[in-house]
Amino acid sequence: MTREQKNQEIEVLEGILTEKKVIYLTDASNLNSADSTRLRGECYKRDITMRVVKNTLLRKAMDRVEDRDFSELYDLLAGQTALMVGEVGNAPAKLIKEFRKTNDRPVLKGALVAESIFIGDDQLTSLSNLKSKDELIGEIIGLLQSPMSNLLGALQSGGNTISGMVKALSEKKD
Repeated sequence: MTREQKNQEIEVLEGILTEKKVIYLTDASNLNSADSTRLRGECYKRDITMRVVKNTLLRKAMDRVEDRDFSELYDLLAGQTALMVGEVGNAPAKLIKEFRKTNDRPVLKGALVAESIFIGDDQLTSLSNLKSKDELIGEIIGLLQSPMSNLLGALQSGGNTISGMVKALSEKKD
């Protein structure tokens, strides 16, 4: 790789690291060609970009990003590194978990989700349990609707009970 190609790659990686808020570092080594292709296909379906990167170039790109601190991830840049980026914080973790039902790779080295750093493969469950923005909005709407639904249900059932009692009392008097 020429110096110019390296600089171009660093610029591309810097753009990715600046733009994306969900960044996973994984080790996808030892995957055969078919499994690697299947993993990339699953990434594409879930709007996750996966690319194998050179550790030194990724480190230089991390150093160039001014508004984020990647220093805790520097020690993870050894061996093969595949960068997985997306928009939803738990999507890559769910993909890795699902993919590992049939393979032992990819292994999570670390992740940066929003401003939180997760290091180690043991963090995979925590990451997959994170709620996405849409899931949180759905839960909030459900919580807001629940009291109103309960109140309307009680009023409707109470109305039937009151009318039944009035009818029964009027029939008693006759």
